[in-house]
Amino acid sequence: MKRRNLSICLVLALSCMPLLAQHTVKLDLQETIELANDSSLSAFRYQNMYLSGYWEYRTFKANRLPSLTLNLTPAQYYRYITQRYDSNEDMDVYREQQMFSATAGLSLAQNFDWLGGTFYIDTQLDFMRNFGDTKSTQFSTVPFRIGYQQELLGYNAFRWDRKIEPLKFEKVKKQFIYHTEEVAEEAVNYFFSLAMAQADYKLAEDNLVTADTLCDIGMQRQKIASISQADLLTLKLDKVNAQNTLTNARIALKRAMSALATFLNMDKNTTIELDLPGRPRHLEVLADEALQKAKENNPTYLEQRQNVLEAERDVDRTKKESRFSASFNASVGFNQVSDNIRSAYKNLLQQDLVSISVSIPLIDWGVRKGKYNMAKNNLNVVKIAARQEEISLEEDVVMTVSDFNVQQDLIEGAEEALDLAELAYEQTRQRFIIGKSDVNSLTLALNRQQEAQKNYIQALQNYWLSYYKIRKLTLHDFETGFSLSDRFDFKNRIRQ
Repeated sequence: MKRRNLSICLVLALSCMPLLAQHTVKLDLQETIELANDSSLSAFRYQNMYLSGYWEYRTFKANRLPSLTLNLTPAQYYRYITQRYDSNEDMDVYREQQMFSATAGLSLAQNFDWLGGTFYIDTQLDFMRNFGDTKSTQFSTVPFRIGYQQELLGYNAFRWDRKIEPLKFEKVKKQFIYHTEEVAEEAVNYFFSLAMAQADYKLAEDNLVTADTLCDIGMQRQKIASISQADLLTLKLDKVNAQNTLTNARIALKRAMSALATFLNMDKNTTIELDLPGRPRHLEVLADEALQKAKENNPTYLEQRQNVLEAERDVDRTKKESRFSASFNASVGFNQVSDNIRSAYKNLLQQDLVSISVSIPLIDWGVRKGKYNMAKNNLNVVKIAARQEEISLEEDVVMTVSDFNVQQDLIEGAEEALDLAELAYEQTRQRFIIGKSDVNSLTLALNRQQEAQKNYIQALQNYWLSYYKIRKLTLHDFETGFSLSDRFDFKNRIRQ
């Protein structure tokens, strides 16, 4: 059948289109989708969005590991006026003083997520030389020091990061699969837009051939008074209209082909030949199953969970910031001071430090309380918005599944209607040739055939759009029964 083997035969179509240096690409629907997810600008955009989230998660993981830092102040010069007591004159005098110093330190730190503090080990060397009336050289060393510091009652950012960051990365991964199916939807639209333009062009081309033939037959029959002058004028008008329709169809075909080529990141003058898919096999999708898969896989649910966690984090932070804060720092190590660097590392003295700092807000005119109340109200808003988003998604899943199941029946009906329309037109045309049918009946049969052809292509497009939308909403392949996220290898998508 014409619809089952429909392809864009552009050797004929482009004979009227003066395009130079063209090359031809033959694509079916699946190849178009694969090419779109590999080469389209949309695919590149979504891939970089995924990589951004991937490296953000890598940064989070790296922050959980020990960090080694080298701190240097290679040179510092300081000139100032200082007050001194002159015992000979029994009075204070002001004298110019100059100082040169340098500092180097190496620190190893490890965050402790559960308590929110930091363990550290460091070593430090300081050099100082005074000029002026009093000249001296001094080395100060801390060969080794180990300590721990943290906020006692404050906000623990590490603990919240452990909850939020893995969830964010899981959301990023599933958003990438979601966008992959979204690109497939775009590809389906472009594919069938070109297929419809191809069908219109072929129909317009056939109409012109038919109109020309019928016009010639009409003129012959008018000579023997077999048809009226009015019917002959109608046939001539049909021929002129067919020529105009073919010109418009050629322009639309060129635009549709250029749009698909641009979407696939091809040269816009590429000649694309399409093979329409046949009738898909029947696939029953249950709404309850689709809803369950959407709740398990759709990134919207993860995003709402992330929003709620971030709002709860803000409530926790503003609540603790509204009260007094206390910090703790303790360390033990060794240090020494000498006028030469070798002696500064001998006869080391123990250095101990224990400190507790407290900050108590006395008057802030309700600023901290206001921030805390805003955070609580925002949490309520986020929870409501999350529920609304989930309800909207569930409705979308149910309606899409319903549309998909209906589209399968519509394809069968559109195919049957096309069979009947083609048969009716062919019989009417033959009856017209032998003079047993009038022009109006022939025109009506032709219009019905063309409409049936377009309806069949539209039914295929609606089916595949619904099919890929279900995959997008659920991230599940109902044909194979596998989750798309389980079958996707993210590591191969990372481009170093």
